[in-house]
Amino acid sequence: MVPLALAAMLSVGADPAPALYIPPDCPLRAKPWWARQSSYDKMRAKVEALKIPGKAVPGGPSFLYQAAFAEDYIIRAPARPYDLQPGDIVLAADTSRFWTLMHHLAGTSHPTHSMIVFAMPDGRPAILEGGPHDTLKCRILEAIPHMASYEAEGRVWVRRRLTPLTAWQSARLTEFCLALNCRAFSTRRLAIQLTALRARGTIRTAFVGKPHGMDRVAYYCSELVCEACVYAGLMDGATTRPAATYPRDLFFGDCINPYLHRHLRAMNCFWDAPARWTGCPIEVALPTP
Repeated sequence: MVPLALAAMLSVGADPAPALYIPPDCPLRAKPWWARQSSYDKMRAKVEALKIPGKAVPGGPSFLYQAAFAEDYIIRAPARPYDLQPGDIVLAADTSRFWTLMHHLAGTSHPTHSMIVFAMPDGRPAILEGGPHDTLKCRILEAIPHMASYEAEGRVWVRRRLTPLTAWQSARLTEFCLALNCRAFSTRRLAIQLTALRARGTIRTAFVGKPHGMDRVAYYCSELVCEACVYAGLMDGATTRPAATYPRDLFFGDCINPYLHRHLRAMNCFWDAPARWTGCPIEVALPTP
């Protein structure tokens, strides 16, 4: 009884636990006259499925395997419990033939999704992603349940920050992510990646595709991650090119583009190599000697 009584006395006057923060909802706009009802209903179902903040239980089982710059299907045991931290970059590859083809046409490949972890005002980790699961908004999502939804469709990796963010960096990252919730997903600029007008080019990347902070009306996923990192002071705003960077570039911290090859490799000094993530540990049978 003494320890319980002591704990009760110490709790008197202590700061109350912060209330659970629920980000504003991103409602689906009314169906355009030209859209098919079946397509609109499918999009509405996806949007409803993403309304997990405040509904799904925060947290959950989370495991990482051994890190490696290898985009493959190998589970590199052993698994270790993983607690998300602000600044971690999450990447995913699903089985969508459409997005795989589009990325191949743009000169890249898997992974095809990227997102960033940040701290909610109540302190719990969350994710900001541009256009999650083929929807048309940038959304704040419960981290572990959202990662599990991508695991169900394919593979998930995490690039962990090698050192935790400072209080200032984390506050800036949170500010950016809260402000960009419900911002539009840029289907127009994503389509431009398949043309000669894109910011990614042998020479032009040095001059275009620079950071815009919160000023854009729409973002695509890897662009959003880079803009968040620049805003929080995690990437150099003078050399980062959000509009010319793809998820695969963030995965390897490298690119065949000459400008990105020269400058993007600096991220490998601050983020660990990609490590496969699963919601439950996978036992891997090791070969006997």
